Amino acid sequence: MTATEPTAATARTSAGERGWRKLTLALLAFLVLPTLPDARAFLPIDQTIYLLVPALAACFLVGWWAGGRAWLAIGWVALAGWMMWQRNVVPNGFHNLERGWSLLLAGSFGLACLFGERRPLFARALGALAMALFLGWAISAMGPVPLNDAREAVAKELVRRNGETMDKINGQIAQHPAEWNDLTSRLPGLAEIPAQMQQSLKERARQGLAFFPAMLALESLFALALAWSIYHRLSRARLGAPMRPLREFRFNDQLVWGLIVGLTIAFLPTMQSLRGVGRNVLLFFYVLYALRGFGVLAWYLAPGALLATLTVGFAVGLVPGVPQYMAGIIIKLLLLAIFTLGLFDTWADWRRRARPSA
Repeated sequence: MTATEPTAATARTSAGERGWRKLTLALLAFLVLPTLPDARAFLPIDQTIYLLVPALAACFLVGWWAGGRAWLAIGWVALAGWMMWQRNVVPNGFHNLERGWSLLLAGSFGLACLFGERRPLFARALGALAMALFLGWAISAMGPVPLNDAREAVAKELVRRNGETMDKINGQIAQHPAEWNDLTSRLPGLAEIPAQMQQSLKERARQGLAFFPAMLALESLFALALAWSIYHRLSRARLGAPMRPLREFRFNDQLVWGLIVGLTIAFLPTMQSLRGVGRNVLLFFYVLYALRGFGVLAWYLAPGALLATLTVGFAVGLVPGVPQYMAGIIIKLLLLAIFTLGLFDTWADWRRRARPSA
């Protein structure tokens, strides 16, 4: 039931990808949002440029092999190399893990593009992700940095990020003591905000550590999709079929078994020791099927209506007077409904039905 994709040969004769407007917005979101305090406390890699540039270098290398310009490939590889091997101001284990993963992912994606010429982008990206995860696990098992040390490095990194955030907040308060005292005297509740934010960041870091593998995989897929789109706007040498719009997003229906495996591991009492793995698998496929659900909604709604509908839906949970826990419940229910829509698209194949008339 998966959508048919044009062959790589057809893709190379394509006039090109779409414009830059939507891609620029996605690129800004990918680079800027992870630097916000709440996101930094949760996301695996906050400097996502380190995921994007090596993936772009891999695309241009393969594009050179496909007839692209050599100077573009050399330039992007040089930029990626400079970024990977520049000295960090404060050397730490996470710095090395971050760069190592970026290189593994980029190399795996390059191989997937080189030898999977007829496969669609999502299949290549998923294959590259699986290859990078396997290589990362093998290097950790045989190398000097076991998984426990890697987990400790990640935990220290999240604590460091939260410390930087709180230092900035407390520093601003210390620089303007009179204004802060005047403000808290009129609004006493504001005095509790720094402590509340510190506790919130600590909880997000705990969740970020628990779901680090799943979030790293999702960040990596997003980086590969952006690299693919940027490459095909800068180079005439096609690597494959153009990336389809969100309303056509789908994947092999057999991936539902990944969701089933995650459910089994997460909830089977005899596999309690692997429960963390199961939860990460569940989160990964939850997001994939939610994206598929968004695609189904975009298929049936008029152009531009999806964003307006989602904005209204999420705004309902954020209106003044709605308690925070109620807002969280509303948003979670909305996401669950979209996930369910995407999951049942596996069997119902909603987009094969006639689109309703406007």
